[in-house]
Order: sequence, then structure tokens, then C-alpha cells
Amino acid sequence: MAETAPIQIVTLTINPAVDISTSVKKMQPFVKMRCAEAQRDPGGGGINVARVLKRLGTEATAIYPAGGATGQTLTALVEREAVRSIVIPTSNNTREDITVFDETTREQFRLVFPGAFLSEFEWQQCLDAIARISCQAAFVIASGSLPPGAPDDFYGRVVRASKGTARVIVDTTGAALKAALEAGIYLIKPNLREFQDLAGISSADEPSLITAGRRLFDRYHVEIIALSMGSQGALLLTRDTALRANGLPIEPVSVSGAGDSFLGAMLSSLIHGDDLERAFRYGVAGGSAALLSPGTGLCLAEDVHRLAASVNVTEIAGYHA
Repeated sequence: MAETAPIQIVTLTINPAVDISTSVKKMQPFVKMRCAEAQRDPGGGGINVARVLKRLGTEATAIYPAGGATGQTLTALVEREAVRSIVIPTSNNTREDITVFDETTREQFRLVFPGAFLSEFEWQQCLDAIARISCQAAFVIASGSLPPGAPDDFYGRVVRASKGTARVIVDTTGAALKAALEAGIYLIKPNLREFQDLAGISSADEPSLITAGRRLFDRYHVEIIALSMGSQGALLLTRDTALRANGLPIEPVSVSGAGDSFLGAMLSSLIHGDDLERAFRYGVAGGSAALLSPGTGLCLAEDVHRLAASVNVTEIAGYHA
């Protein structure tokens, strides 16, 4: 897609997918289950963030590898949502993921397949694309799991490839996240389980989470930790400030894409000049709004703006990292 506007936000999805979602009356083993008509959406962390940004009136350029017939479908789906993109051709087929909603139990089943193997040349092309345009960007967001073939320190390499004044945000887990933190990044957005794994804790009470956050600031180069905790709300930590947001009473239709919606809504607020507290409020609203959309539909702008008014953000007294 031709680029005509300045590049402010760049997203990178190294392990994209075509997300297929459907529903059945009841999940049952060993029987043929009749499904509702399938919905197909472009998937992968960075692509999802770019989709949310577009809905909220913020342009982003999405970089992602794509190959085979599935890759062609992915590219068409991204273009359908008018998201600008830079596509890195690959020799292997892009993966598909499947989400099934059980209408009886209201449970969601998510089937995630392995990503397509990327050669060194292919993942290096993604880094080269970042290096070419990041000097124009205010933010670079690298999000999602790593596919086979990509090195564990890939996101650390993304940080080093992001030249100029771009602030780098990484949303991933495990060794890939640690490599990015060691390289130095602006923001991470783990969920509770991911944060506990990163910090090496099992507790979920607020004092324990804050103490663990302080240790992460001492150990790694990161400016902001936005910790989402589902119905329990969220915490936002910097070295100087700790903010707590309440959860919203929403019965989820889907949990897919809530984290990406949180990040996209928060980033849209930041790029429009809002302070960190307001951006945090919009992030919580974005993650909550995603729960209202079936399958992998992500949040809708009208839901984000409506729910933001119900998010209460308070500063935690006596905090200093």
C-alpha cells in the first residue's frame, strides 16, 4: 500500500497469522459439529495493534512477513482495513489460527498453530525494513511470538535496528522479552501470568507486584510497565509513579486480542499528546472493549471512548522505584 503520510508509528509482526473464528452450539468429542460461518481477520500482535490504531484515527505502518496462499489472504485482509503495510515475501505459507466459541458454556477455545519457518534472509529483511523507516517514527512496536528460524534475541535486534528518536515497545514473553529488555526499551505490556514469569514470582497482591516491578527497573532498561490483570484492572509503573486502574464489569464474548487492544488504545492516546494517566485509562478501556467483540474482532472505537469514562485511575501513595 502506498505511503503518503508521515510515518509516526511502525509495528512489526514477525509471526503473523490469518485468524479464523467461528462458534458451535456445544463442543463435543468425536462428533461432527456444525459451525457458524467463519470470520477471517488478519492476526498477530503488531498487525492487531495497527488495526486498533487505525480505528482510533491513528495511522500506523505494519511490517510483516507473508507467504503462500495464506499470506496472500493475510495481505488482502490487512488492506481491507486500510492499514498501511510493508510485506516481506517468504517461501513458506503463513499460518492460520482457529478460535471456536461454545454457545452453551460460553467458553472460548483457541487453537494456535506453529508459525511458518523464516530463513535468516527473511527475518533479516524485516529488521532491514525497520532500520529504513524507524528514523521517521515516534514509536516502534514489536509484538507477538517468534516463529521457527528467528533467533531468541530477535527483539533485541529490533531495538538496535530502531535508530533515531523512536521509542520501542515490545510485547512478547520469555527469552525474547528478556533480550529486548537487555537492549533497552520504552514500554512492556505483560498480562499477570507473563509478568509473574518475567519477575519470577507467584504472588498477585499489589505490594508484591510493585516490589517485583521495582526489581525489574533495577535489572533492565525499561521506562514503563503496563500490567493488565483482566477483571482486576491494571497497574502502570514507572520509576517515579505507580497507577492503579479498576477493572470493568464486562461479561466477555471473546478474550482474543484484549492485550493488543489495550496497547493500541494506549498508544493512540499517547501519540495525540495525552499524559500517561489518560493514556493508561484509554488502554484499560481498549482492552475491556475487546471483550465485547466476537472472535478476533478487537475493540471498536465507540466502545473504547464510551468505556474510558468508567475507568478510574488512582495514584498509589508512597511509591518510588
